[in-house]
Formats: sequence, C-alpha cells, structure tokens
Amino acid sequence: MQDDEADDLSLGDIFTEPPRPPTPPPTFATYTRNTESETLPDLKVRLVGSHPLWAHYLWNAALALASYIDSNPGIARNCCVLELGAGGGLPGLVAAQNGATKVVSTDYPESALIDNLKFNVRQNLTPDEQDRVDTQGYIWGHSVDDIMRALPDTTDTSNRGFHLIILSDLIFNHSQHDALLKTCDMCLASRSTSDNASMEPCVLVFYSHHRPHLADRDLGFFRKAQTVGWACEEIVTRKYPPMFPEDPGEEEVRATVHGWRMTRGASATFFTKTSDLADK
Repeated sequence: MQDDEADDLSLGDIFTEPPRPPTPPPTFATYTRNTESETLPDLKVRLVGSHPLWAHYLWNAALALASYIDSNPGIARNCCVLELGAGGGLPGLVAAQNGATKVVSTDYPESALIDNLKFNVRQNLTPDEQDRVDTQGYIWGHSVDDIMRALPDTTDTSNRGFHLIILSDLIFNHSQHDALLKTCDMCLASRSTSDNASMEPCVLVFYSHHRPHLADRDLGFFRKAQTVGWACEEIVTRKYPPMFPEDPGEEEVRATVHGWRMTRGASATFFTKTSDLADK
C-alpha cells in the first residue's frame, strides 16, 4: 500500500452504513360525528408518520370509544378523565368537547408522541377546552404523582382521582396487563362527584382481537382485573372494516370492537358476551 493511499482511508470508508430512510410524514384522519352530535364539529386528528408503539394508526377502538362518549356525554360531563396510551388522543378530545372538567391525555414519554398530542389539542379544541386538557408522558405502572397533580385544585381531597379512565386498543400488550391495572387502581376516584352523582367512577376498555388466536390472552386482562376486585362487563360490540385486511385469522373477529366497563366492587363479577371468541 502506498502512503498516499493510506492517507485517503478513514474509518468511515471501512465501516459504512446505508443511508437511513427518512421518517414518513404525519398523516391525518377524520372523526366524523354521528347525527346525535350535530352541534359538535368533526375532528381532524394528526398521527405520527411511523412509530414502534403503533401510534401512527387511528384505531377502530378509538373511533368506537369516541362515538360512545358522544352518544353518552354524561359519562364525561363535569368529570375528570384520564386517557392512557392516547396515540392521537381522539377519545380525550371528545371527552373535553362533551364537558369534562379535566382531561389528562398520556402516552409514552417521547417528544414525538407528546408534541403530536399537543398539536391535536390546539387544532381541534376551543381555547376554553384547551385550558381543561393536560398532556403528559407516562409509563404504565409507574408513579402517578404528576398525573394526580394535574387534577383541579378544587378536587375533594378525600376523593381525589379520575372519574373516568379510558383505554383504547391497549390490552393486546399482554405483558402490560398488570401495569395498566396498577395505574387504573391508583388513579380512579373512589366515588362519584356531587356534580354527576349518577356517574360511578369507571374504566372504559375498548379493543379488537387483532390476533384471533390470542383472543383468550386479550381477555385475560379482565380475568386478572376480577381477581383484584374489579367488576367487568361488556357494554358495546361494534363492527368496523378490519385494521389490517390481509392479516391471518377470522376477519369478523378482527373487525369487531368490544367495549367493556370496569368498576370497583366488593364482589367482583365478570360478564362477557365474547367468551366464545377465546377458542377461535
């Protein structure tokens, strides 16, 4: 090797990396209001271009949960609402528009996710509604001190917590069932508010069986909840086009959104209309 050739070599010439593909640009999805919500505008939700936590999709479960809140606005009105794994934050936005006292919308503590949540709040809510929404990064099962600090100062200290906690398409993360239940237990208020006495504090869990052969493991979330004192009942079944049409497994199962309501109770109960799915 000649000296001049050696001078031209560098580690970059030896250990070269192929250029990384650019991050896909954000996309937008529209939530169209049903006829029962004619006074509220449709929402245009921005989604991150790509993300390993699947935040670049507007999941059918989020659409169904948003629609459920629109059809039952009393579950959010004058209540404090916590959304876990918010993604684009659609259900939390709808809760704010339906009169929630406070909405805390959370996702994994990564700037791309939290900045996107803040963008959707600014773009879709009035200034008054924006003032009632807080966005935070949060890892399930960890300390909830920052989340609880976001509650209004007027919250009854003997009943401090959220009256509604919403989860949309999270329970396919089977390894996170314990962490999700721990956070729900730490954050749910113990009783109704004086402004909404008929609304028992609850957790709404909406999901689809995206992998039908693992449906029983999805449902394991509710069995585990029952063992630690939650009463669980399915309240919604709704069909949508499947999220991933080419995926394996029975399409009707993958296209169905199930909505469950969980409340604390001295004697936990477990009601399901979908137990037959466990064998699919």
